[in-house]
Amino acid sequence: MPETARRGDRIAASRYGNRPTMKDVAARAGVGLKTVSRVVNGEPGVTPDTERRVQEAIDALGFRRNDSARVLRKGRTASIGLVLEDLADPFYGPLSRAVEEVARAHGALLINGSSAEDPEREQELVLALCARRVDGLVVIPAGDDHRYLEPELKAGVATVFVDRPAGRIDADVVLSDSFGGARDGVAHLIAHGHRRIGFIGDMPRIHTAAERLRGYRAAMEDAGIAVADTWMSLGVTDPERVRRAAEEMLAGPSPVTAIFAGNNRVTVTVVRVLAETGRPVALVGFDDFELADLLRPGVTVVAQDAAALGRTAAERLFRQLDGGPLGPERIDLPTRLIQRGSGELPPAP
Repeated sequence: MPETARRGDRIAASRYGNRPTMKDVAARAGVGLKTVSRVVNGEPGVTPDTERRVQEAIDALGFRRNDSARVLRKGRTASIGLVLEDLADPFYGPLSRAVEEVARAHGALLINGSSAEDPEREQELVLALCARRVDGLVVIPAGDDHRYLEPELKAGVATVFVDRPAGRIDADVVLSDSFGGARDGVAHLIAHGHRRIGFIGDMPRIHTAAERLRGYRAAMEDAGIAVADTWMSLGVTDPERVRRAAEEMLAGPSPVTAIFAGNNRVTVTVVRVLAETGRPVALVGFDDFELADLLRPGVTVVAQDAAALGRTAAERLFRQLDGGPLGPERIDLPTRLIQRGSGELPPAP
């Protein structure tokens, strides 16, 4: 084999998979393994000159400490897992960032993944994170049965659920007030003269969708308004399904004069439908979204604080890890109605 080929193989071998070890550092610096270990771990007992030689060897070789042994000694990995519904959903951006900031403040690494609203994928992802020995989990659940987590909880994996409660186990959960927020949003439409109000939401098996539907019904009942079945539509939030639901509610001799949208994805599709029809239909959406204030009219929303959800959940998680209260706790965060114009339109004559 040509020398250049052999040299290329050696370079490839050193670049992929054969990382420098403490033994390599010790050989280059001309010291023992224990001395390298002391320098790497910031322990005393090394002269300044020796420490300098070891550090120069570390820099030259590109050595990075392998924390696996430290994990085995201490029983902690300084990492937590975050399981989201959809990483592409803008709602989860500030939530994820808040969890990461709290983790960073505690010297921990955040590993996240998406369940894609699939209970089986959620379980696979959660157990994969546990197999990698994360210290704790923050989970936005896709399923409604979390008994698969019981062995991990008994083994000491701290866990907090966010946005939706766990199913069939007792666990900490941090929620927004979906019921109260939806009730306030629909009551706002009623206060502006609307009586035929449509509701378009997510799949009914999802806790937040069910709670927001319950809030819608409660507001209508409080106002003495009978709800027609054709005014409610729950299902997947893809644009085609939401568009069809909105168009059906706006059709016929007695169309709805206002729509309450169950989440930001639904709201965006309804905005497009209303823009195409040109009809002055009032709209309130649950969840704020980017540019909602720049539309004409601006979109009135029931805003929840995604960052506060993530921050509160992460802080609760680290309290568990630090030996805090062990009893399951439910924390409800308030929502806020933001009036921008679309929810204040009167019924069309």
